[in-house]
Amino acid sequence: MAPNKSAPWLLLIHQIPPKPEALRVKTWRRLQQVGAVAIKQSVYAMPLSEQSREDLSWTLKAIIAGGGDGSICEARFVEGLTDEQIVGLFLKARASDYAKIMQEVRPLLAERPPEKSEGREKSVKGAVLAAKLQRRLAEVAAIDFFNAPERGTADMLLKELAARFSGQALGGVQVNEKFENLKGRIWVTRRNLFVDRVACGWLIRRFVDEEATFKFVAGPRYTPGPEELRFDMFEGEYTHEGDLCSFEVMIQRLGIEDRALIPMAQVVHDIDLKEVRYGRSETDGFKALMTGMVAGFTDDDQRMTEGRRLFESLFIYYQGQKGS
Repeated sequence: MAPNKSAPWLLLIHQIPPKPEALRVKTWRRLQQVGAVAIKQSVYAMPLSEQSREDLSWTLKAIIAGGGDGSICEARFVEGLTDEQIVGLFLKARASDYAKIMQEVRPLLAERPPEKSEGREKSVKGAVLAAKLQRRLAEVAAIDFFNAPERGTADMLLKELAARFSGQALGGVQVNEKFENLKGRIWVTRRNLFVDRVACGWLIRRFVDEEATFKFVAGPRYTPGPEELRFDMFEGEYTHEGDLCSFEVMIQRLGIEDRALIPMAQVVHDIDLKEVRYGRSETDGFKALMTGMVAGFTDDDQRMTEGRRLFESLFIYYQGQKGS
């Protein structure tokens, strides 16, 4: 019986002689550059496309020219490894790439912005560095075949960095809001939700407006309407500040005081910012739950609904802990 599904993957299966070692290193670097992921030793996968076929063909030619051997085939997995697991490998690889960029950006954002009295040199150097990191982000985005959620955060932080060195002021509410003024508003954030945006959505529904409406838009930049408020977006009313994630900023801005929010913010911080600052024992488990939820629901409305349930359970857990 003919398969009822087209082959979604291209595989490069190769053999490289142990010597010279330079060929093995060159091949590995090339496969990283084009966004391929290893599914077995010497077996690399890419989503089926003409660009992927061209990238792997050039890689195979270089392997053969160096004394190795290999083949490229279209593949569909029927047992064992699943498509979802392969997609997970791509998402994990791109998350790591974005995390490296964010690790360079955050210390720069934590520094005091350059003042006019310090001269133009510091601003120029900062702008050059921001442009360099932006190019790296573009290179990673070009091989981000499945839209890793970390991409939006990295893009937002880089835009904030570029704005800082260009002397532009970023938007943001600087004083606590009264909840009455926030009811009935439309809360706007980026698509492809993950932990920080879901946490903010839970906070809004839990403490601000239980009937709040959410709107999910493409890209980190968005011009809001008169009844709209942005969160976890570039120039958003509630977004990253320095080394704080949007959830932490929103808690502070809204002046919400609840003992359970302290450890919750620590969990969200470490997951969202790829840090181990707080190192809570619950963090890895909650990250696994959020990652599974994201994999199981591609619709952002569903992600927000299911994710809020997870955060509500975490909130109840911390409320029951003493000295958490």
